[in-house]
This record gives sequence, C-alpha cells and structure tokens, in this order.
Amino acid sequence: MKNLILILSVMISVSVFAQSGKVYDNLSMESMILKMERKYAVYLPPCYETSERSYPVLYLLHGSGDDQSGWIQFGEVLHIADKAIREGIATPMIIVMPDADTGQRGYTNEISGEWRYEDFFFEELMPYVEKTYRIRGQKRFRAVAGLSMGGGGTFYYALHRPDLFSSAAPLSASVGPLNRAEMDAWIQRRGMKTGTKTQIDDWFAKYSVLDAIRNMPEEQKKAVRWYIDCGDDDFLFEGNALVHIEMRKNNIPHEYRVRDGGHTWTYWRESLPEVLRFVSEAFHQY
Repeated sequence: MKNLILILSVMISVSVFAQSGKVYDNLSMESMILKMERKYAVYLPPCYETSERSYPVLYLLHGSGDDQSGWIQFGEVLHIADKAIREGIATPMIIVMPDADTGQRGYTNEISGEWRYEDFFFEELMPYVEKTYRIRGQKRFRAVAGLSMGGGGTFYYALHRPDLFSSAAPLSASVGPLNRAEMDAWIQRRGMKTGTKTQIDDWFAKYSVLDAIRNMPEEQKKAVRWYIDCGDDDFLFEGNALVHIEMRKNNIPHEYRVRDGGHTWTYWRESLPEVLRFVSEAFHQY
C-alpha cells in the first residue's frame, strides 16, 4: 500500500509539473539600431518543450519603472497564464516581454530620431523572437497588450502597424499628450530631448493616441480588435475615457472596461486573465 501511495504521489507530481509553463526573465539579444544588448523575458506554455507545434504570440509590455521581468515578478504571468490555459479560458501561447527601461525609457522613437526603440521593436525584436521560438507569424496569431507606459506602447504599435496585430489590449494606458498645447510640458515632465518645431509636430501626430484615432483611415477602423481597461481611481482615467469617446465618435469597434481600482498591480493581475481570453478569441478565429 505504501509503495502504491508513493507511486501515485510521483505520478501526480509529474502530471502537475507537466502542466506548468516556464518563464525566462533574463534573456538578451543584440540590437544594431540601439547599439546595445537588449533584455527580454518569455513565457513558454505547458508542453512547449515536448511538442513540435507552433504557437500564437502575445507581446506584453511593462510600465514605467519596471523592466522585462515586471510581468513575471509582480504580474504573476506564469501562474495566471497557466491557470487560464488549464481552465480553457485562453489558448496556449508564447508571451514575449521586452525591456523598455534601458538606455532611454519608453516604447517610442525619440523626437530627434537619435533613439529608435519602436524601430528596434519591429525591425529587430519581433523577427528575432519569431525565429528563435516556434511562433506562428501571421497577423491572426499575434497580439499586443501592456500596462501604463506599456499600455501607451500597445496603442502606438497597434495603431502604427494594424497589419501585424489581430488584437490589442491597453491597460491603464498612458495615451500621450491630449493636445498639441501639452507637448512642451510633456517633453519637460519626461525629460525627453526636444527638437525642431517640425520634429515635435511629427512626433505629436504619431504618438498622441487621441490625434491618431481622430485621423484614422476608414479602412483601418476594423483592422484591430481593441480591449481598453482602466480603473475608476486611476490617475490616467481621463485619457482612457477620452480615447473611448473618440473611438465611439469615429465608429471604431472596441470593448471598454472600467472597474473599481487604481494604478496598481492588484488591478492588472485581475485584468490579465480577461486579456488572455480576449486575444485568444482571435487566435481561435472568433
């Protein structure tokens, strides 16, 4: 009887282990654009190492003050993704978490063009990880999400490249300057290098989410599935609410959620299962 119990215990332990994904939070690649080594983290779903299949990918962006390990250390992405996959809420997927806190903080190109993080993301990071891991490279199987500064990055990337992403889920997003008059204060508050008036105007047109939505071409309005979520006590609530209103005015389909909560990891951990469900709908061809 003791031997049987021992065997069953081992079998259960092996089964539980097999159902767990893996995270690696200190990986790196070389960037020619940024002229430095760049860190990134990755979540691999259960059975990745024992299968030969390719997987959808979610690019999950951290907020200001964190790095590529933020969603792992504070966001509990391993536990939450494993649970969502196990319960059938989400399809197995690879989650890529790049570092946007080294060299210069943020997901944008610099006003002067000297620092080009967005170009690095599309031209180097995405091709690198999608060759390194078994990732399905079609738009349908690619999504982007993020919190705060990473929520802003989510807006920027899906707005700029709707041909690449099926879904986008900005959480508590920093949506850029709300109008052109705010640009000088925006630059100063973030310690950004300034530029000529033309460069500043061009940067505003590219990175003001409200302005980009206001001027979105008709053919792009249904190109990306949007899920926007911001707590009612969040200091970034106004910008997210204005984006929702502007999307309504311009007949851009989207889901907009306001829950009780502020700008906290508690809020974002509660958001993540719904984000995984939402992006999985496109992966499954909703």
